[in-house]
Amino acid sequence: MKLTVIGCSGSLPGPDSAASSYLVSAEGFHLLLDLGSGALGPLQRHLGVEQIGAIGLSHLHPDHCMDLCGLYVAAKYSPAAPLPLIPVYGPDGTAERMALAYDLPLDPGMTEQLDFHSWQPVQEIGPFTVRTTRGKHPVPAYPIRVEHNGRALVYSGDTGPTDALVELASGADVLLCEAALHDDHPDNPPDLHLTGRQAGAHAHRAGVSRLIITHVPPWYDRETQARAAAKTYPGEILIAHPDATYEV
Repeated sequence: MKLTVIGCSGSLPGPDSAASSYLVSAEGFHLLLDLGSGALGPLQRHLGVEQIGAIGLSHLHPDHCMDLCGLYVAAKYSPAAPLPLIPVYGPDGTAERMALAYDLPLDPGMTEQLDFHSWQPVQEIGPFTVRTTRGKHPVPAYPIRVEHNGRALVYSGDTGPTDALVELASGADVLLCEAALHDDHPDNPPDLHLTGRQAGAHAHRAGVSRLIITHVPPWYDRETQARAAAKTYPGEILIAHPDATYEV
């Protein structure tokens, strides 16, 4: 599998990155994990919208899904339209939420351009086996495990500390993990995000081969978050940045 970082800024687009979006490719099939604020533009440096095989949304906060509105426009009005229906996997109610986001009637909403599915514990998407679990977040949120040819990539999405992420990531080759909170902040809210140390601890407990730190908001420093993760995870730590690619 090849992982390409489209956007990695936490909570909102930053000065050097769109919000969350990650492209996973194998056998000519392209699975997009999240399509957050500002991500559709840089995505097109790597992939035409007509080449998207499927999209998986970890949850429905705007920094993870809002550029689905732009994708809808491209699928409906671009010279290549109409495109084949693009499968979109997400929490229950994703079709209705995205229709409201674009101020569309719920019927048909975006369903003539996008084929919406609710996450199941296991689903086959293109050449991938994709597994999900529930994270700890104020809205339904799903860490995602993508498997192909005996390799595994796990994406935390947004979550507070949870054994569910450790179990999903067990033995994975890569954990792409958020680190949105600062360890030294006294008022970190519960069940929202991970600190750098917590991201490292989850990776260590899961026994993953590599940890990629992501979803660091613009007001924090990515290197600082990675150094914090190194205090609890002894393995290789990488820092996500736009256009970075990794072999999984």
